[in-house]
Amino acid sequence: MGKWNWETAETEILALLERLVNIDSGTFDKPGVDAVRAVLAQHYEALGFKVEKDEQTERGDNLLITHKDAVDPDILIVAHMDTVFPQGTVAARPFSRDEQRAYGPGVVDMKGSQATTLYALKYLIAIGSEAYRRVRLVLNTDEEIGSVHSRRLIEEQAKLSRYALIVEPSDDAGTLVTGRRGGGKYDLHIRGVAAHSGAEPEKGRSAIADLAHKIVKLHALTDAPSGVHVNVGIVAGGTSGNTIAPNAFAKIDLRMETAEQAIEYDGRIREIAAAVDIEGTSTELIGGITRPPTIRTEGSDRLFAIVVEEAAKLGETIIGKNVGSGSDGNLTSALGIPTIDGLGPRGGNLHEADEYLRIDTLVPRTKLLAALIERLGTEK
Repeated sequence: MGKWNWETAETEILALLERLVNIDSGTFDKPGVDAVRAVLAQHYEALGFKVEKDEQTERGDNLLITHKDAVDPDILIVAHMDTVFPQGTVAARPFSRDEQRAYGPGVVDMKGSQATTLYALKYLIAIGSEAYRRVRLVLNTDEEIGSVHSRRLIEEQAKLSRYALIVEPSDDAGTLVTGRRGGGKYDLHIRGVAAHSGAEPEKGRSAIADLAHKIVKLHALTDAPSGVHVNVGIVAGGTSGNTIAPNAFAKIDLRMETAEQAIEYDGRIREIAAAVDIEGTSTELIGGITRPPTIRTEGSDRLFAIVVEEAAKLGETIIGKNVGSGSDGNLTSALGIPTIDGLGPRGGNLHEADEYLRIDTLVPRTKLLAALIERLGTEK
């Protein structure tokens, strides 16, 4: 067995975290995301892993990683390299830290998880465990916009796997995620007829007026007790204040608890979009269900129980909960693969300027992930 020092490991994890955070890698910043990908690829290759690029033209290149000595790699780990922050954010507020917390764009969602995942595998190799040979990793580049371009890769690899470990960050309390609502994203385009609002208003057909009717109907779909929420989050349209609007646009977000709701509400959104509320207008709806709900199963409950047991051995009490946000765990769960989510470090204020990571959870979460991989990797 090799030697391992957790104090040294924490120092190295923080150094890697700082390097990753100080690279802008918003989803739409392909050069930035590819720069993060290059750093991580170099680290994995140094550990003897085979790194394959899933090349993309519009987004950063995804990575598929298995060890060169892999044997039946049926433990899938999924971690994303993109953030929600635009180019220039690092220049405005780079990585910083105090005694308790680290800060910076994407520090906990989820560059901290990238660092702890690498070091969990590095630890297993160092101590002589062969469980790392059972791991396959997908590091993807568009999770923050629904994994549209990486979904195929994730689902292909999930179908080859026995378990899926999603290393999204945990909340400040250390809660794991046992269920997530599903989601849909839509772009609604409305075309009207332009006319001067003073001289010839009767000749116009307002796309904005049509959209207004539809917004009211869309928001009325929300059924909070059933876990369904529909939100029109962005609207735009028109050309000038004295012109009947010839165009209008809206982004629609759908969240739901069950697969049946996904089918039902997708259909209801399409009905509303297709209806003509202002005669002479026309509509186009683009999008659909991007993430099916993460549903608890017997297999996922068993996996969660294993995590609880391994955490207890490390002196940590783990609880699980369902959350409203989505992740790549929605995709693996929908395929029937036992999935556990939220295995990353603890933190909070995700996607905000004061997003933070609790430094004291870097080592414990690295240990827990390593213990879980070893347990699953030695199962008969």
